[in-house]
Amino acid sequence: MSKPGCHTRPGTVSSRNGLRCFSVKRSSVSHFSCSIARSLDIVGEWWTPLILRDIFQGLRRFEEIQGDLGIARNILSDRLSTLVDRGVLERVLYQQGPDRYEYRLTEMGIDFYPVLVALINWGDRWLADETGPPVRLVHRSCQKVIRPTMVCPECGEPLTARDLRPAPRSASKRQTETEVETQPPD
Repeated sequence: MSKPGCHTRPGTVSSRNGLRCFSVKRSSVSHFSCSIARSLDIVGEWWTPLILRDIFQGLRRFEEIQGDLGIARNILSDRLSTLVDRGVLERVLYQQGPDRYEYRLTEMGIDFYPVLVALINWGDRWLADETGPPVRLVHRSCQKVIRPTMVCPECGEPLTARDLRPAPRSASKRQTETEVETQPPD
């Protein structure tokens, strides 16, 4: 039986509140032939989406992000380094003597925004308290509060999980879009 506040997998033994606890070393899942697993290898640490949220909201300097999140400096430094190394962010010098950097989204980083919006939508629907969602998304063009939805780029219909089916590529050859289209629906 596991102790409260402890991980159950063996690892390095440490002491926490007088209890014998084990730290669990995170392992990579990027070896799976799965875009979700490969993505989680970069953004799957629980602080990472919050760091990216802050950067999307205009907080680009280490001290700003650290102050907003209250995250330990070493953890923030590690997460930012991973995001820079993997091409999600870039470090840009904004002051010399001493050198100071800010973090800016790359094209890959900007493409993460729909993931954050999906998390917002899910959290607003299932986890908001009695006062409602903490943030509303406003379309800059029309100034209306919106709840983004996923739509088919071909026909414009809104999409849910029931409207989609995965079409894995063949292990022996890559299927063309036409080959996938001709497969009968489930």
